Amino acid sequence: MAKFVISPHFRLHEWVAEEKGYFRDEGLDYEFRNVFKTHATPNKVGAMTSFAEGRETNVSCACHWTVNVAASQGHGKMYADAYSISPSGVFVPPESPIRQPTDLRNVPISVGHQSGSHYSTIQALEQYLPRNEIKLSFADGILFGRMEKLIDRQVPAAALFSGPYYFAEQLGFRKIIDTTFMMASMLNGDPDAEDVRKYFRALRRAQRDIDLRPELYTHYYRKEMPQRFHAQMDTRRWGPGERIVFEPYTREVFEESFKWVAEREIFEPGTMGAGRFDDACVSLVERAHERTPA
Repeated sequence: MAKFVISPHFRLHEWVAEEKGYFRDEGLDYEFRNVFKTHATPNKVGAMTSFAEGRETNVSCACHWTVNVAASQGHGKMYADAYSISPSGVFVPPESPIRQPTDLRNVPISVGHQSGSHYSTIQALEQYLPRNEIKLSFADGILFGRMEKLIDRQVPAAALFSGPYYFAEQLGFRKIIDTTFMMASMLNGDPDAEDVRKYFRALRRAQRDIDLRPELYTHYYRKEMPQRFHAQMDTRRWGPGERIVFEPYTREVFEESFKWVAEREIFEPGTMGAGRFDDACVSLVERAHERTPA
């Protein structure tokens, strides 16, 4: 049987579980990869594109909207036994005249195409602006690419999360609006169900460690941040970032989220898939209970 492939994704949990030996404690036969070595990508290459092209890890994560749609299109199975919450926000340089969400009217905001920053920026700003006055720019790369352009004053505003969120705060960039959003996990290929359970049990232990002593682990953000910024970074000031919630991503949440995306025409008509929870999602907790003798 092939090794279970694990890769961090802009959060601390996999790093902590690897450091503490939690994957090994679970008896998981795995390979740990750090695949996020390229920090900028071309225009309109986002999370959905990477799912469509195939991801190498057995479990990968992205915003719940993209995982929802990607699973509906048949690119994998959405893991329904947990989700996570990622602090996020739209930032501008400290000298910017933009101070209120309404000041973002028709201002290009750098986001990742069909990624969490894309959906969450719309979701947050709809409270203040009509949709036709929310201007998103997809030309500035994924998370690190748009962070660099914001710091270099090449873009007027950018949506950031994870390490870039905390780094922007450290440098005095102004958060105009909070865009915290849900993340979800995708099972890629056909991983062994017990391996998936072992993986998430290890992450659950890592979550407790992060909750208890986040300052011991924020240094791991350096592993994925561009080298040019390492001398400036003070990760002692940064927060814990994404938090995994070990509660179900329910049918109601799935259906409401699928409908929300469809109504905003983020995808071409007819390309989102059927949006059926039973086809797109898998609950391994329920399967484990089904095998428990009465």
